[in-house]
Amino acid sequence: MKRYRWLNVLLLGLVLAACAPGADDMADDMSSDMSGAEELAEDTSAEMMADGFTLQLLHFADVDGGRDLIGNAPRFSALVEAFRSEMPESTLLLSSGDNWIPGPEYSVASDSALEEVLATPGAGRAHVAWLNALGVQASAIGNHELDLGPGDFAELIAPAPEGNEDGDTWGGAEFPYLSTNLDFSGDEDIAGIAAEGGQPADTLAGQVTGYVTAEVGGETVGIIGASTPRLNSITSTGDIIVSPESPDDLDALAGLIQEDVDALQAAGVNKIVLLAHMQSINIERTLAPLLSGVDIVVGGGSNSILADDNDRLRDGDTAVGFYPESYTGADGNPVLLVNTDGDYGYLGRLVVGFDEAGVIDASSLDTNVSGAYAADEQGLAEVGAAPIPEVQAIADALGSALQARAGNVLGYTGVYLNGERGSVRTEETNLGNLTADANLAYAQTVDPTTAISIKNGGGIRGPIGACIVPPGSTDVSDAVCGPPTGIPGISEAGAVSQLDLEIALRFNNGLTLVTVTGDQLKAIMENAVANYENVGGAFPQIAGMTLAFDPSQPAGSRVVSLAVADSNGAEAGGEAVTVVTDGEVVDAGTPFRAVTLGFLAEGGDDYPFPTDAAANVVNLEREGVQSGTFTFADDGSEQDALAEYLAANYGDLSAAFASDDIAEDTRIVNLAMQ
Repeated sequence: MKRYRWLNVLLLGLVLAACAPGADDMADDMSSDMSGAEELAEDTSAEMMADGFTLQLLHFADVDGGRDLIGNAPRFSALVEAFRSEMPESTLLLSSGDNWIPGPEYSVASDSALEEVLATPGAGRAHVAWLNALGVQASAIGNHELDLGPGDFAELIAPAPEGNEDGDTWGGAEFPYLSTNLDFSGDEDIAGIAAEGGQPADTLAGQVTGYVTAEVGGETVGIIGASTPRLNSITSTGDIIVSPESPDDLDALAGLIQEDVDALQAAGVNKIVLLAHMQSINIERTLAPLLSGVDIVVGGGSNSILADDNDRLRDGDTAVGFYPESYTGADGNPVLLVNTDGDYGYLGRLVVGFDEAGVIDASSLDTNVSGAYAADEQGLAEVGAAPIPEVQAIADALGSALQARAGNVLGYTGVYLNGERGSVRTEETNLGNLTADANLAYAQTVDPTTAISIKNGGGIRGPIGACIVPPGSTDVSDAVCGPPTGIPGISEAGAVSQLDLEIALRFNNGLTLVTVTGDQLKAIMENAVANYENVGGAFPQIAGMTLAFDPSQPAGSRVVSLAVADSNGAEAGGEAVTVVTDGEVVDAGTPFRAVTLGFLAEGGDDYPFPTDAAANVVNLEREGVQSGTFTFADDGSEQDALAEYLAANYGDLSAAFASDDIAEDTRIVNLAMQ
């Protein structure tokens, strides 16, 4: 059976079951009393502004791809602009993390269509550019920021080096990322952008630290970040150390946060916001009373909506509690918890007063002002503001690129296509089988005697589909995986697009034909499984043959059995041939025509493919030639082979690919797991 590491899973906006006091009283038909920005400005009363300090906290989190992200972002920006203009000196705009996720919108930012808005296009840069244009002042580090590892995260938020060879002009994030329970010092990819905590946020653009300060309305506000202690199990943390060691020890986590609170208070800061990306609002509810000196907790990762009786929710949405939820901290003072749903679908707005000691004045809260604001067309009309031009321009450019690439549907799948690193480098997967089959089919159009297909798992760079961990869960084993969810207005559920292939097969290796003998094939497959225990990229994905190996044996002696299903190719109808039995080659001399990646044929990943005259090496890639049903990749490349194979075999939703990856392995058998 399959055994998944689930390093890079997609957390989409499912609703957390309500368990907070008052959640059962939330009405389904909430209505808004607002008629425009003028009325909102009147609701922010002059009396509130006069009695000490008033903070307007605008907040969001979880931009992780479950809704119409491109349509929401401009409307969301209009809400930000409208509310910030009412209280320009007293506003903080903060995110509680998961500001992007590797996926269509993330990847397509490398398209040349983004040059005008990004200067130098690059994967993920559109999301950061959105945050910059919105004026975000700080963000917690969520799990999805690290899905591609600390190195990719660091390169995305830090400016490109000046004078770099490729002329990259990327400016990075204009704000810091925060997490007090992450130690960056041991990770060489991110240690260089780590800074000491407690500095002004506007001096730490593109850096990571635990906590910062911000000047708001003549007062200093402390901002602390914290990430779920389960980070190691749900994303790619590299050499970042996540604390506490026990992810369930919330007292220890609270102690780490409290150290920063104490440091801020010692410096005279008495108004403190915690950005808590805990993945579960129940954990944030538990943390709030454990802390002394924290005034506001902004949740993240659970996509949970808190709303008051005046908040109008989008169709199908429900709230899990009142906005804001109120708790009593360890010091006896009020602590407010706020949270909204993601994908720029809502803007959270908390307008709250503080007394001279920095304690929240609960009487300052006004449900006509504070709450969750829907970033839909009605919400846009209610505030009477226009989108921020830069945000709109990025959305337009992304939409254009996505329409061209994500809208170019190649075929359909009814199941998740597993291309996860921890799977394709250790076992047979359905995506590995599919792309190996496609390469074999293409090769047989050139040479019908081609019998086998061999590629490396390391060349598969991602899955096609979505894995959903329900909000409220911090257990990655709860993930349910399925086919692509589709992009509103661009593609339907189950559609496999050009962009999907460009992500999963991003190297787009050319295909090569080579003839191998039985003993050569044994050596090739020994190399393929030699680095199994280290999750090596050479691990194979195959078609036209079966392999059984024993990883408990020394490298070079792991292939126990090997058989070629049809020695003369599919059209010739030849008999199956046993090549290896009990670790011994029984047919050393029979030649087999194989298709592999040009990278492997040339010795990549130490594959010992022969190169002599008997091998009859033929490069199938035709550079600059694109023919057939799809013409976005060169003929004879692995992207082209899979695109044409999908069109020929799974080109209709009613005939979608249906080989579930949770089946027993049949092509590659790991005898240690039998």
